[in-house]
Amino acid sequence: MDADVIDDSDLSLERKSLLPGTGFFLPDDVEDQRRDQAVAETAAGANVLVVADPDADGLACAAIIREQFGEGALIPTGPHELADGLARAAEYGEEGARVFVCDLAPDEFGRIEAALDAVVEGAAEVRWFDHHQWHDEVAESVRDAGVDLHVGGEDVCTADVAVEAFDDVPRHLLELAAVTRDHDLWIKEDDRSDDLADYAIWVDDDEEYVETVREHGPDLPDDVLSFLAERRVEKQQLIDRAVDRAEMESVGDLTVGVTYGRCSQNEVAEALRERGADAAVVVKPAGSASIRGTDSFERCHEVAEQVNGGGHPKAAGCKPDIYDDALDYAQHWTTQGAVAKREILRAFENLA
Repeated sequence: MDADVIDDSDLSLERKSLLPGTGFFLPDDVEDQRRDQAVAETAAGANVLVVADPDADGLACAAIIREQFGEGALIPTGPHELADGLARAAEYGEEGARVFVCDLAPDEFGRIEAALDAVVEGAAEVRWFDHHQWHDEVAESVRDAGVDLHVGGEDVCTADVAVEAFDDVPRHLLELAAVTRDHDLWIKEDDRSDDLADYAIWVDDDEEYVETVREHGPDLPDDVLSFLAERRVEKQQLIDRAVDRAEMESVGDLTVGVTYGRCSQNEVAEALRERGADAAVVVKPAGSASIRGTDSFERCHEVAEQVNGGGHPKAAGCKPDIYDDALDYAQHWTTQGAVAKREILRAFENLA
């Protein structure tokens, strides 16, 4: 395939908002090889490994852990890649290393059991920090496997859980956890939380984010703020397009705002809430979706769990299991996520 076909750098904003990014089109085996090589290089000789979701919360945990131990090889791992991330920690980590798992929650223990056993067998200790909704039986199984598991309540983020686990955390990292919480729990009272969230998404290298916030906390340096200001022009344009596409659906007593596009889901959800939505669904071109609630709807995680996902009462994510081949994705893009929207709305209906 001609690389220009998947290169989105020259696309119009409208077309860019309808299609996934270039990375989506890389075959899984190619992406896996790249990640294996990166982890092998990063983990070599490291006495501390951090398997973390590469969002602002997970990367904040990596910064806090690195500050405590003076090191911490990062293994970026998304929620749907947890077993792979653990397997890489087991394969490439040094014998006797400390391993931390941060901001990740397994839906089923069976999917991670073998990889987790391998990690525990080779590590000096395994500690797990999280704040998502855990099923009791999954938490019990993880602890029985030999993991020191810490799961915070609904009013904290994982960075809060991390700082509680250590003594003498520097003030700027305590503040980092507080501002990260402001974003992750959608409190939206500190303007710096948007800076952290956007920087975590847009930075080319997760290591850059970790080292920047480790040094500066939530007060990002001027060069980073300038970078964010430039990127936000396009960000707002993508938000506007997603909001313009939104439709309000009645599900029982609820009004659910549903839209599609490559965009920042929190800002889109806020705009839909201002239009009267009790909940918002943002379906992404890559096939996943974000579900956001309000004070009148705090069951997002229950919706997401029905469509291959999970999360929090007011914020959750999922990826409906509806993509069997390339034609399914083609239909997804050309219909602006019609099938995914229908599956998620059906999950809302099932709550009643």
